[in-house]
Amino acid sequence: MAAAPEHILSSSLQPPLLPASSPAAAGNAQLRRPGGSYPTLHGHRERERETMAVVDNLKRLCIAHYFEEEIESAMGVCMDLVDSGDLLDATLSFRLMRENGHDVSALNDVLRRFTNSAGEFSLAPSKDIVGLLSLHDMSHLDIGEEASLYKAKVFSSKHLASAIRYLEPGLARYVRHSLDHPYHLSLMQYKARHHLSYLQSLPSKKCATAMQQLAIAEFHLNKLLHQKEMEEVKRWWMGLGLAQEIPAARDQLLKWYMWSMMILHGSSFSTYRVELIKVISLAYIVDDIFDLVGTQDELSLFTEEIKMWNTEPCDSLPSCMRSCYKALYTTMNEIADVAEKKHGVNPANHLRKAWTELFDVSWLSQNGWQPVMMVSVMYSYNKEQRLLVLEDYARMLLL
Repeated sequence: MAAAPEHILSSSLQPPLLPASSPAAAGNAQLRRPGGSYPTLHGHRERERETMAVVDNLKRLCIAHYFEEEIESAMGVCMDLVDSGDLLDATLSFRLMRENGHDVSALNDVLRRFTNSAGEFSLAPSKDIVGLLSLHDMSHLDIGEEASLYKAKVFSSKHLASAIRYLEPGLARYVRHSLDHPYHLSLMQYKARHHLSYLQSLPSKKCATAMQQLAIAEFHLNKLLHQKEMEEVKRWWMGLGLAQEIPAARDQLLKWYMWSMMILHGSSFSTYRVELIKVISLAYIVDDIFDLVGTQDELSLFTEEIKMWNTEPCDSLPSCMRSCYKALYTTMNEIADVAEKKHGVNPANHLRKAWTELFDVSWLSQNGWQPVMMVSVMYSYNKEQRLLVLEDYARMLLL
């Protein structure tokens, strides 16, 4: 792990770096606590807050992977502040700790200090925009049936939405963006671009400039890598010829690539992104064959051929299904070979079983049974605004 540059992880860093993208940044004049300026703290507590602000910056700029050891060592600071009576300190500490895999209770360690005996939030924090933004971020880290985090989400969303009309325009835009595109429910690289734009609007500081430069370099490296991956996938896709042979099928390689790009981040997962998009592309083609192309008899025969998993499909299959079968069979075996070379285990049987189950479910759905299907997820995304955001980001990266 590369050592963290001193001018980035410096105890002299001023905390307010992130109002437009991070509630940890509270020093901007437009993002101050009610009643005046941000409280002046000295010594140990101030350095702890500065450390948390730096860590939050690194995460939001998607460059935290260069500082994993340093960030883990900073978790001690979060442990000191997680039981703070300050809403920002407590919620940001909680979020950073949970993101790093530390066991911390939302209710017992943090939120009980800001709720009444009935578990409802008091009105006091509702005027603290910075703290509310941090509470809103924290509320999306529910690991299962944490009612306190659900209440935190409702409370923070309500008070942030009602406060927008009274805020300075820049801050109002940030609050609206945070509500529409929550940090933990959005593509991190997309959020990083917004955060970087904010940092570039602040007065230049040595540490902030260093992070900006690193974030910009990281973005350009990722852009080149994603373009390389997309070119590789395009060659594979055009070589299959399925889009030409099955005109009714979807040909949306850029949109499909978004799936693997959102699931797997970082240069170390480049090979896996490429292989995953092949699986996703073939799943869409199979779905279109079942919905738009094949007859009942043809689909039944197609499903049986997948179960047998022979080198060549039977001649009685329609030409488009034969081509799809060959593409699927060849691609899955190539993926299995890559996995065996890298990890010493060949998953060919697991891949065959997965496709068999998918075909069974698709076949059953054609005959009136409606299970919870993997393919149905392809049609269940109705958040058009967020989908457009992701598509815009993909085009920014790849075109």
